[in-house]
Amino acid sequence: MVKLPVYPWEELTPYRQRAEQHPDGVCDLSIGSPVDPVPDFIQQALVQASNWPGYPVAGGDDHLRRAIAEWYARRRNVPELGPEHTAATVGSKELVAWLPLMLGLGPGDVVVRPRISYPTYDIGARLAGAVSIPTDDLATVDAETAARVKLVWLNSPANPTGDVLDRDQLSRTVDHARQLGAVIANDECYAELGWDHWEDHRVPSILDPVVTQGDLRGVLSVYSLSKQSNMAGYRAAFIAGDPTLIAELINIRKHAGMVVPGPLQAAMVAALNDDEHVAVQKARYRTRRGQLMSALRQAGLEVHGSEAGLYLWVCQPGRTADSATSQDSWDLVRRFADAGIVTGPGVFYSEAGNGYVRLSITAPDDVVAVAAHRISVGL
Repeated sequence: MVKLPVYPWEELTPYRQRAEQHPDGVCDLSIGSPVDPVPDFIQQALVQASNWPGYPVAGGDDHLRRAIAEWYARRRNVPELGPEHTAATVGSKELVAWLPLMLGLGPGDVVVRPRISYPTYDIGARLAGAVSIPTDDLATVDAETAARVKLVWLNSPANPTGDVLDRDQLSRTVDHARQLGAVIANDECYAELGWDHWEDHRVPSILDPVVTQGDLRGVLSVYSLSKQSNMAGYRAAFIAGDPTLIAELINIRKHAGMVVPGPLQAAMVAALNDDEHVAVQKARYRTRRGQLMSALRQAGLEVHGSEAGLYLWVCQPGRTADSATSQDSWDLVRRFADAGIVTGPGVFYSEAGNGYVRLSITAPDDVVAVAAHRISVGL
C-alpha cells in the first residue's frame, strides 16, 4: 500500500474550533468550495438527460468533446482543436493525482511542480512511485535530475497565490520541457476568474498557438467547471492538447472505468455553451473579493499576487522568504481564528508559503460581509 501523509487540513481542526467559539459565530474562508446555486439551465440539462440506461463514452461523447474544443476557441484563444484533442475527466483532481501513473512514470522518474502549490501534484508523483521537486524555473534543476524529468506541472492561474503566467513565460517553459523530453501540463481551472490586469486581458492557455508555436506535442491543458459554473459537486472537468497523449489516456480510462456519467456530460455541454452565467458568477466573486481586499488593507495586512482565482494570499507587512517560519503562518491563522474567521495556512503549500494565509472569496455574501467587518475593525 502506498503510504501518503495525513491529509493536511486535519491540522486546522483546533483553529477551526477556536473560531467557532466566537460569540457571533464562525466565518469560514478556508476552503474554496462554491456555495452559489448551479444555474437552472445546467440543472435542467442534467434532468433531461437522466434517462441514460447505457454506458457513457469514456472520453466523453462527441457532443461534449466538440463543446470543449469550441470553448477553447471561444474563451481561451485556442482555435483548431477538434474532438480528438479533448477528453472528459471525473473532476480535475483525479486527473492531477493519476496523470503521472497513466503516463507510465515510476521509481527514478521526476515530476516538477510549482514551488508553492496544491499538494496533489506531489501526491500524484508519490502514487506513481516517482519523486517531485518544487521549482518555478527548470533552469535551476541540476543536470542529473533534469535527465529524469518526465512531467512538468504548471498551475496558472495558481492556487494559492493567484499568480498568472503570461504567454512568454509559458512559451519558455514549454520549450524547456521539450528539451528535457518531458510532458508539460498546465492546471488552468481558474482561468475565467482574472482580476486587475487580467480583467481586460484574457488569461493565456498553455495551448495558445503563440505558446506552442502551433505544435501541441507533449502539451496538455487541464480545466474544471467547478469554479466558473459552481459544478464542484458534478465532478465535471476535462483535459485537452496532444491528440496522441489524449488517445492513450482515454484508452487507460476505458480499462480503469474512469468515466464521467452520461447525464453529467450533458450538463457539461450546457455549461460550456453558455458564457453569460460565468460572467454573473464572476460578478459575485468580484464583489466579495473587493470587500475582503479593502478590509485586509484597513487591518494593515498585505495581499500578494491574487491576480486571478478564488483566493487572497495574505501576510503580515514586511514578510520575507528568508525570515518567515511556519509558525508565522499558524500565528496569523490564530489571529484570524480569534476574530471567528477560519483561513488556510500557507504552510500547506510548501515552506515557501511560510508566513502566509489563504482566504477564500467563495463564502456566501453575508458571511463575507461579516468577515470583512471583523477584519477591518478588530483583527
